[in-house]
Amino acid sequence: MMRKLNLLLLLTVFIFSSAVAKEGMWLPSLIHKLNINTMQNMGCELSAEDIYSINQSSLKDAIVALDRGSCTAEVISKDGLLLTNHHCGFGEIQQHSSVEHDYLQDGFWAMSKEEELPNPGKTVTFLVSVEDVTAKVLAEVNAEMSESERAQKIDATIHELEKEAKGDTHFEVYIRDFFNANQYFLFVTETFKDVRLVGAPPQALGKFGGDTDNWMWPRHTNDFAMFRVYAGPDGKPAEYAEDNVPYQPKHHLPISLKGVKEDDFAMVFGYPGRTNRYKTSWGIDYTMKVTNTARITVREKKLDIIADYMATSQKAKIQYASKHARSANYYKNAIGQNEALTKLGIIAQKEELEQEFSQWVNANSERKAKYGEALPLIEEAYKNVEAEKAMEYAAEALLRGPEIFMFASRASQLMDLLEKPEENKDKIEAFTARLKASLDGYFKDYDAATDEKIVAALLEIYAQNNPSAYHPDFFNEIQQKYKGDYEKYAAKMFQKTIFDSKEELAAFLEAPSAKVLKKDMALAAASDIFDMYRSTSMKLRSGNDQLLKGRRLFVAGLMEMQPDKKFYPDANSTMRLTYGTVMPYDPLDGVTYKYYTTTDGYLEKEIPGDYEFDVPARMKELLLDENFGQYADEDGKLRTCFITDNDITGGNSGSPVINGKGELIGIAFDGNWEAMSGDLDFEDKLQRCINVDIRFVLWVVDIYAGAQNLIDEMTIVR
Repeated sequence: MMRKLNLLLLLTVFIFSSAVAKEGMWLPSLIHKLNINTMQNMGCELSAEDIYSINQSSLKDAIVALDRGSCTAEVISKDGLLLTNHHCGFGEIQQHSSVEHDYLQDGFWAMSKEEELPNPGKTVTFLVSVEDVTAKVLAEVNAEMSESERAQKIDATIHELEKEAKGDTHFEVYIRDFFNANQYFLFVTETFKDVRLVGAPPQALGKFGGDTDNWMWPRHTNDFAMFRVYAGPDGKPAEYAEDNVPYQPKHHLPISLKGVKEDDFAMVFGYPGRTNRYKTSWGIDYTMKVTNTARITVREKKLDIIADYMATSQKAKIQYASKHARSANYYKNAIGQNEALTKLGIIAQKEELEQEFSQWVNANSERKAKYGEALPLIEEAYKNVEAEKAMEYAAEALLRGPEIFMFASRASQLMDLLEKPEENKDKIEAFTARLKASLDGYFKDYDAATDEKIVAALLEIYAQNNPSAYHPDFFNEIQQKYKGDYEKYAAKMFQKTIFDSKEELAAFLEAPSAKVLKKDMALAAASDIFDMYRSTSMKLRSGNDQLLKGRRLFVAGLMEMQPDKKFYPDANSTMRLTYGTVMPYDPLDGVTYKYYTTTDGYLEKEIPGDYEFDVPARMKELLLDENFGQYADEDGKLRTCFITDNDITGGNSGSPVINGKGELIGIAFDGNWEAMSGDLDFEDKLQRCINVDIRFVLWVVDIYAGAQNLIDEMTIVR
């Protein structure tokens, strides 16, 4: 009987572990309390201290936020060599490319440190420590305060805590709220500003499948790029300088060539950007009908215009490659998210939870007094969303759509300074010097004729989808003077602006004049756009305060209603750990996707000369020869990608996938189409993390590129 009970207990532990393993983006500093036992039962051989420690080297010391969290990277050598995704380095690869040296098309490999390419503005941030400061932040907050009073008190306290923690160090210190402002944590980080491009495969490998395969499985994309982080001679962060030295990290990840098998334990460490898993049914409905609809409508038109231009020449393709990729990524995401939210019935699931919450609240007078207004406040906030819709469309169609408005708006400060030219002489010279310095980089990747088409198309889309009360003032001119012809208006604007021409703008900056700026149509339009955006934001402020209060009370109530549940906070670009297993899934009735792909898929998908599915001649030759070296799996095949059930989102791109021994086995780069609702609700049966197999990465570095120098500095476990 005892043996049967022990067996039943083990089975129960296994089932429980499997049930909780997938969902959750956990703070590494808290896994010793919440997760380590489950992780070890699943196959993790590390201790909590091995994963996160402020006293000794740990895994967290090898994980970095790229560009303040837009992507993640990992350190893979004692000399600061970094791995991330190709699409995370796409902007830098594109910036260094030209018709003469097209690194997008041909790839780039530094065969020595002297050949590595600097990237001004790119940053790498290491996490130093995390501290729970909830009690300190909320010490002087009480339930009688209005939301504005509460916010002011919290902001003042946070400012003092951050100032005290930073002291006279070079570290960065910031406090973030969690669980909709119910908890607060203080982060200490260290940011390095000399980050150099080391290697990248051709786009035909690093973005194989393009937009067609994006968010899809099965996948065969070799999505990686390599950088190196440099420090000053003292080992501290420093701006780019020739005498800087490779950074010596506290920890770097060893790389396993053993491969993965189904049910293997896997961790993903990284900086997920934003999830909203505690959003209510009203919020989900708004996301689908407003946020995603605006994104889809605007970006579809913009992408068509850009694609037409890119097809005209190699130069055009290089110029707009990064812009097209950035816009296309979340265009397709919005489509997939709406589809998944509908198919999976997420709104109905949220409504069921809200009904349960209301019953729990109303069953007790104290709870009703404490949480009774939570859901009514949220529901009321979503009753009239006309202004919010205008803000969504303005962000997509006016601010992030055309380039000229944001670029021209930079001169607003200069126009103010030029009102008193003698008094502001030094400031004017400093401002014009900064603007001059940016001209080459900006206009290198800018085509005025294309932007003019985008302006005309997106202004019309904005007007069609929003009432005139939310139109910027210059829209009246379009209706009256141009009879509603947006193309004619755009053509005139581009004739009457200096911000579409490097030569005109450079000449202006030699002798800047307030008169010229006041007559500039692009700057005038930009000013009207920002005036409308600011005034609408002010109108929404009180409603937003009530929505924030409702959300805060709702999450606090949920945590009290389910005291035995292990809650995890939404992603907010702070370091998180997720854990799960390597496993297949069933996307449709009668269809099973296995957990890995091989290079056979490259040849099966090949479309010679196609922008997305072309296979370079050298790649094809190596694949046909099956020249896989030490990177082949035990069956002789070269595996390309694999999937796990780890919880990920945007920002996790480039995150390391780590086995139970703390060894690198892959790089996360995507989620799957069937679970695009994942930012709003985790779907445990369908949600998968798509990863490039580290052996495929090393095969490209070693055999395809011949960069033995890079292989030699890694710690490889065979």
